[in-house]
Amino acid sequence: MFKKIFKLTFELIQITLISLAIIIPVRYFLIQPFYVKGASMQPNFYDHDYLIIDQITYRVKNPQRGDIIVFHCPDDPQEYYIKRIIGLPGETIQFKNGEIYVYNDIFIDGFIINEPYLQNNIKTYTFTKEYVELANNEYFVLGDNRGASKDSRVFGAVHKSFIVGRVLLRGWPFNRFDLFKTPEYQLIGS
Repeated sequence: MFKKIFKLTFELIQITLISLAIIIPVRYFLIQPFYVKGASMQPNFYDHDYLIIDQITYRVKNPQRGDIIVFHCPDDPQEYYIKRIIGLPGETIQFKNGEIYVYNDIFIDGFIINEPYLQNNIKTYTFTKEYVELANNEYFVLGDNRGASKDSRVFGAVHKSFIVGRVLLRGWPFNRFDLFKTPEYQLIGS
């Protein structure tokens, strides 16, 4: 009897240790859960959505325009935010007539970003500056619900080191399960 209890206890310990050896590296180095709080990304993400964040992609490639990311807020690194990347390193972002213009080495005269994921008639206005120049490893991020979003218009550009990862999928609620890919933009010349 004592041997059976000992054997059962030993097997449970082994299973627990093996499980932890698998779960801990996955959780801390590959994927991470994230719980949405607030309305800054509506209608694409709602309060209480449960997301899975891909933490490995940005170790092998750079973030892209349109990626939805989770990052540490530059003003308070204890806080996590979810936003969409609009501006890439080395670019200049301009706000004009509710539109976002992007200037870079390829589009010297700039282009307007057409954002199909926004609700109709949403305009983007700046809170502080008309132009923002991004340094190396800096990204300009905006919430999809522009009127209710604290984003790069408030706290400035996000350094790559603050990025936790990109949103891979929404797991909850089940009826809104979705796998997220970077949108393709139609670039409109200025």
